[in-house]
Amino acid sequence: MSGAALEPMAQWLLLDTPEASRALLTLRQGFAGVARHRLFDGTEFQPVSEHGPVLVDLRDSPALTAVCLRDPDTWRGLLLNCEIPVAPLLRHLQRMLTVSFGLNHRALLSYYNRQTASYFFDACDAAQLSRWLGPIRQLRWFGGTWADRAIGSQGWQQLRNPGLAVEPLGIEESLTRRQRERLQTCLLEQHIWRWCQSLNADYQTMCAHVQQGLALGFNDRAVLDGWLWLRLLHPRAALVAPPAGLTQQERLDHLRRQWGAPG
Repeated sequence: MSGAALEPMAQWLLLDTPEASRALLTLRQGFAGVARHRLFDGTEFQPVSEHGPVLVDLRDSPALTAVCLRDPDTWRGLLLNCEIPVAPLLRHLQRMLTVSFGLNHRALLSYYNRQTASYFFDACDAAQLSRWLGPIRQLRWFGGTWADRAIGSQGWQQLRNPGLAVEPLGIEESLTRRQRERLQTCLLEQHIWRWCQSLNADYQTMCAHVQQGLALGFNDRAVLDGWLWLRLLHPRAALVAPPAGLTQQERLDHLRRQWGAPG
């Protein structure tokens, strides 16, 4: 990914609507004639289609394209260069929605979210990119990781399809280990970002606390949150590994007693 010159102009915008209420209002009021398609329509996610992403046709609206490039914080989503008709493009984008991992696990892949995209596509090699992008020649978005967002270093990201001869994307494509790891990191760093937003805390400090908690074995989300509260109350307390053979909650309770914290 890179912030290279943004050419050629995009033909489509895959708008992440939960984060783009102002953009939707502008579409209705100023660009009513621009075609748009709800990505969840015709899929298992149709019951929540109105809250899902919208594919906006920019091909005959250079004015709207210019607005998207000028104000990416309002027009949140992915800019696509793709010259095929809308129906096969929609089918490919819908196929990307549902993924599998392990034997019995399925999930919605929110690749249209600019933070998720910054982790997921970073975990793809050239062959995997060729499969995932399919007919899409180029993909661009303004964003970065949750850490980038926290420290104000977001920028334009750009991916070009390597165009390798590969098998087309499968139905419920299985995620690779690297992709799963990057998506897990995305969820963890989003959780840290939300903590920072609610407490006006420093992101790097919270990251360090989380890493300490994970090193102590607190990977259950509720226990990890309990650890973060405890660590914020006692930021300088010495770390001593709890006794072996305890559950995560018991280890946390042991530290709480050791530091004299209320239960």
